[in-house]
Amino acid sequence: MRQPGSDRRTGSARLAAAVALVVALGVAGCNKDSGDLTRGQQLFTQRCATCHQLAAAGSQGVQGPSLDDAFAAARARGMDSDTIAGVVKAQVENPRPMTANPSVSMPPDLASGQDLNDIAAFVGHVAGTGAKVPKLTTSQLFVSTCGTCHTLAAAQTSGTTGPNLDTGLAKQTKAEIKQSIISPDAKITPGYAAGIMPPSFGQSIQPADLKGLVDYLYASTHKGK
Repeated sequence: MRQPGSDRRTGSARLAAAVALVVALGVAGCNKDSGDLTRGQQLFTQRCATCHQLAAAGSQGVQGPSLDDAFAAARARGMDSDTIAGVVKAQVENPRPMTANPSVSMPPDLASGQDLNDIAAFVGHVAGTGAKVPKLTTSQLFVSTCGTCHTLAAAQTSGTTGPNLDTGLAKQTKAEIKQSIISPDAKITPGYAAGIMPPSFGQSIQPADLKGLVDYLYASTHKGK
């Protein structure tokens, strides 16, 4: 049986290999389109952070490759930020087909136009640099970890991969909310399949942050009750 994390390492290795090929060939990746770094960070948090680790975005995604790991070596070999941005754009515009293994595939239509320019510019500017952001607020942690997949009015997210939390958590206790985060397949919402939500958040989210996230979700979905 493949060990947990091995798929992610494979995905990181494949992305790093693709980046290395760009460096070796000295080709295309250059990103000639300007991008707004602040807006790019916001869009990355909303659309990409659930799956990818990127220190400068404060994201801890475990489904896809770590962008810091994939691009650090490329920077050491001389790849500049514009070229990294170009690689990011190419990966988003031509994603690997969706499979049962999320570490080697990516959803289509994540971003286009100026949204993609902004995301690519941000990732190109920070990935693999060691840059970090201040500690996330609880709402930011929710957006970066859960917002792509779930709708929650308090966080202004509208993900549909997983259940709508405004209705799904309205009758749950804090203990039940915590269980739904750390053991998502223990109780599956009707209409959704097992295995959609990663089972690793109990390990990747620090205990204090997990408590804060549970409190935030409870308060956001039990207003006036």
